[in-house]
Amino acid sequence: MRSILYIIAVILVISWILGVFVYSVKGLIHILLVLAVISLLLGLIRRS
Repeated sequence: MRSILYIIAVILVISWILGVFVYSVKGLIHILLVLAVISLLLGLIRRS
């Protein structure tokens, strides 16, 4: 389960970085960033 969370987080961070440069949908970009951070935090919490 941990690896899936990390994969999702990496995909979301990459999407956010691409979105920042494109400026296509500003609200969605920040939602992706928040979801990536939450995924990383959940992975860290469950690991310890």
